[in-house]
Amino acid sequence: VQLQASGGGLVQAGGSLTLACTFSEFTLSNGMGWFRQAPGKEREFVAAISWSGAIINYGDSVKGRFTISRDNPKETLFLQMNSLKLEDTGVYYCAAGSYQPIARWYRFWGQGTLVTVSS
Repeated sequence: VQLQASGGGLVQAGGSLTLACTFSEFTLSNGMGWFRQAPGKEREFVAAISWSGAIINYGDSVKGRFTISRDNPKETLFLQMNSLKLEDTGVYYCAAGSYQPIARWYRFWGQGTLVTVSS
């Protein structure tokens, strides 16, 4: 099972960025999510989506600003990030195995992509 995250980069506060995560057919029936980890902080739940897209969960800090979606035929998970704040800076990881905000429930993890929000 391979998860490959991309789309990270440097963006100014208030800007937008879209992350993508390609996944293999094996994970197609699994829920998937995004987590992030800032320097010196614990990994934080960002968003998750069930395999059909019918169930979506967001972390409190990103509600109303981030949107998670998936395109199963294209085997891609997305995270649209708007109104970015300095505190959104971190390494963003895509993961497969659940649609709940509990990291240990996810069996597979991508390598992470760095998002840096500047003032």
